[in-house]
Amino acid sequence: MTVALYMDHHVPKAITEGLRLRGIDVLTAAEDGRDQTPDSQILDRATDLKRIVYTQDLDFVVEANERLRNQVSFYGVAYSRQLNLSFGEIIGNLEMISLVHDCDEVVNTIFFLPL
Repeated sequence: MTVALYMDHHVPKAITEGLRLRGIDVLTAAEDGRDQTPDSQILDRATDLKRIVYTQDLDFVVEANERLRNQVSFYGVAYSRQLNLSFGEIIGNLEMISLVHDCDEVVNTIFFLPL
């Protein structure tokens, strides 16, 4: 079973479209009506939906680390810096996360791209 993804509102549409072309289940914050929602609530929403948040916003990593310290569960965060990887590299890394991991394996996990 593949792991579904939730795109932070800052993620370029080309990444979302590239993942969908590869058959990956992706929901964006905008499609979910949450494009103005604070990071902590985005992480809560993605956890409720059992989706890994992909972001290029370091604040999500800070939030996820805080939750780890306080033993507050979250579904998973994948992070890459904005200019470090091409869209193709990001898509490939996210596809790998989605296809290789089981849903239970990604809970309370922070993935740093490139893998």
